[in-house]
Amino acid sequence: MNDILEVKNLSISFVNRFAQAKEVVSDVSFSLKQGEVLGIVGESGSGKSVTALSILGLLPFPKARLGEKSKIYYKNTQLNGLSEAELQKIRGGKIGFVFQEPMSSLNPLHKIGKQIAETILLHQNVNIKTARQKTLRLLKMVGIKNARTRMDAFPYELSGGQRQRVMIAMAIANEPDILIADEPTTALDVTIQKQILDLLLELKKKMNMSVLFISHNLNVVRNFADRVCVMKSGKIVEQGTVEDIFQSPKHSYTKTLIYSNNILNKNNIFYKENILKVENLNVVFPLKKNFWGRTVLSLQALKDFNLTLQKGKILGIVGESGSGKSTFALSLVGLNKYLGNIYIDNQDVKTFSKHDKARMQIVFQDPYNSLDPKMTIKEIIQEGLDIHFPKMPEKQKYEQVKQVVFEVGLKEEDLAKYPHEFSGGQRQRVALARALILKPSILILDEPTSALDVEIQKHILELLLKIQAERNLTYIFISHDMNVVKNLSDEILVLKDGQIVEMGKTEDVFNHPQNDYTKNLIAASF
Repeated sequence: MNDILEVKNLSISFVNRFAQAKEVVSDVSFSLKQGEVLGIVGESGSGKSVTALSILGLLPFPKARLGEKSKIYYKNTQLNGLSEAELQKIRGGKIGFVFQEPMSSLNPLHKIGKQIAETILLHQNVNIKTARQKTLRLLKMVGIKNARTRMDAFPYELSGGQRQRVMIAMAIANEPDILIADEPTTALDVTIQKQILDLLLELKKKMNMSVLFISHNLNVVRNFADRVCVMKSGKIVEQGTVEDIFQSPKHSYTKTLIYSNNILNKNNIFYKENILKVENLNVVFPLKKNFWGRTVLSLQALKDFNLTLQKGKILGIVGESGSGKSTFALSLVGLNKYLGNIYIDNQDVKTFSKHDKARMQIVFQDPYNSLDPKMTIKEIIQEGLDIHFPKMPEKQKYEQVKQVVFEVGLKEEDLAKYPHEFSGGQRQRVALARALILKPSILILDEPTSALDVEIQKHILELLLKIQAERNLTYIFISHDMNVVKNLSDEILVLKDGQIVEMGKTEDVFNHPQNDYTKNLIAASF
């Protein structure tokens, strides 16, 4: 096979406002062959996405600079050095790009049909009617149901999986030779993730396309790519075939990435008494009301939900988006109206005082959006004490804040910083400290590691197990990552369309699943 893309001695620097240059990618070289899938893996900040963006000249020049020896070739054409007009003919035409977060990449003010048609009109000599017809075919090709109707939908009217399919349709609209996919499945459920990957492989074969696939999910890369490049701190530390990399890794960092998926060391100490009991929990959301305010259309998000949980256990809750996982979590902490009963230590939560409510805390999926960017870390963590214990002396509050910060692996000097000054893993530690400061007996973790690299993910999970053992905590762990749930949980609850379809010990559910839906989830994950 011939090389269709070749990157030689790529170095990238960013210049700050003081005219100081910081190198983020150093002397990177790799090639992509015709019809091949090349995976690039590594932690956040390793230079994966920056490398991909540099290929099509999408870096913020002149703040970004390529090194003098850097050369990027598409077939026999050197891309770096082309004019913007020349690059535009290649972008979206010869080389398509699927970005990580489709909601940020799609224009929220324009219908998806118009956005795809614009890509076709830009690169092909066709009229609007023909472009619309091609758009319809593309939407059908990427598996959008009711494609003719969905052409007139806005991005916010589509699910995450549907938006990603639209991005793929846009990227392949002009039958490119190369598709660059930057973390295209990161925020998707395992079943949707598998559908997207199967779709990409199908399109690759149908169009004889080459794929540059960027991800921090090693399981995905292992099953999807032909060859792998491992990046760390802006350098490629190892590259080779999938078999060579995963079966005989040479570099210590590659070994760390691969073995980060190993089973965690758990301290299984359970107590006989039940800490949580849920009886006939029902949650209904009104979707449409008539002129008089009466609900005429509604969605039952949870139906006849019953659960008993022992103290000291970790309950894993899995299911696709819309299955009711987060609805259940928010109902437990009083953020959703519900019918039924929830008891903690045999006390109905409806009778809880403000002080009692501190016994159950939640850590949200995205710490960047759940932490107030205008507050310092000290203010964020202390806020719970200010609300629940307003008469506590400031000195005592500070000592508790300092103690919990040490507990989650941060430093006292971090208290004066703001959320944007931290990495994703550090922000998740801040969110954890904010919940732990109130000394809860139950901690709800809603997708706390979904956006984290595998190595950082393991650090957070080990931290959670350490804190659980020290504090005798009970966890409710919500995730779409079946591998994490398998390693962390004692029991698993499987949700579908707001109903429990299966529940049992982790090993029983994974080794002998009873429900077809559970079997599909497990098959899609492993």
